[in-house]
Amino acid sequence: MSLIAAAPLVEAVLKGDRLALARVLTQVENQTRTGQQALDALFPHGGRAHLVGITGAPGTGKSSLTNQLARAFRQPHNGSAPRRVGVVAVDPSSPFTGGAVLGDRVRMRDLTGDPGIFVRSMASRGALGGLARTTAAMAQVLDAAGYDIILIETVGAGQSEVDIARLAHTTVVVEAPGMGDDIQAIKAGILEIADILVVNKADHPGVENTERALRSMLELADPSRRRAPLMWEPAPGDPCRTAETPTWQVPVMLTVATQTKGAPEVADAILRHGAYLRETGLWHERECFRLRAELTALLQASLMQRWRSRVSEAMYDRVMDRLLERELSPSQAVRLLIDPEG
Repeated sequence: MSLIAAAPLVEAVLKGDRLALARVLTQVENQTRTGQQALDALFPHGGRAHLVGITGAPGTGKSSLTNQLARAFRQPHNGSAPRRVGVVAVDPSSPFTGGAVLGDRVRMRDLTGDPGIFVRSMASRGALGGLARTTAAMAQVLDAAGYDIILIETVGAGQSEVDIARLAHTTVVVEAPGMGDDIQAIKAGILEIADILVVNKADHPGVENTERALRSMLELADPSRRRAPLMWEPAPGDPCRTAETPTWQVPVMLTVATQTKGAPEVADAILRHGAYLRETGLWHERECFRLRAELTALLQASLMQRWRSRVSEAMYDRVMDRLLERELSPSQAVRLLIDPEG
């Protein structure tokens, strides 16, 4: 599709056309030229949505909780109008076929028909960290389209979910009774990425032990060290870093998502966390680091693509053969591919 084809799609998205929104999201997910042009045009219209990450191990009930949170946000809150909610649900792709079931929609069927909710499922396409490569871009499109809350449900890798904490303003980590011993929570990095801890399936045996273990670990944590996970350590005077010391106390909340129990309270906690971030300046900090990380990722991809266009397949294969024969180490192979004359 050409640049001319992208312009009417963008205009329609800004006017609230859901079909145009779906088409733009498809172009963005497929990383087409039209998708990139649409992203460029929509970017100035975003920056207002509250991005909420929903993560946790498989089987904890993330999809059911996401469904109930979307419904809760559609209810008037403290006299305010119902919020428009976008949902991006990431499903794992098969490492053998590349296909994905996209089964999260099965648990979100009761969201259909509400014009204030837009649900988009996507495959991880082999990306690690719980998200797909274009998840952030799709959230940007929903943001520009006027959605107030964007719920991003991760694959649920369990122990490598840092990517969602870099993307989201608020990260909700979902646990469930009987998912392993107390050490599992520490291994999963919960204390580092969770802004809100939810123990779902609270009607199951063992919920008291899970809640007690999580509260005990939180008592050992230092709130002042809880900031957005970074790809690097910021230098002194970094303009992204706010002087405000985080003091947010991570709540542990019990839910039974299949029975709508506890979800409205979690939605309220998400809104309180968003207000806290804005009041303290930490919202700007997370936005700044998020955009910086996205810029770095795009630079890396662009430089990699440019390098691949300059290195012949024959040259690459020769270096690979020498690497397999152990004539070169991986670092020597990289130096040779980057600077063949060096």
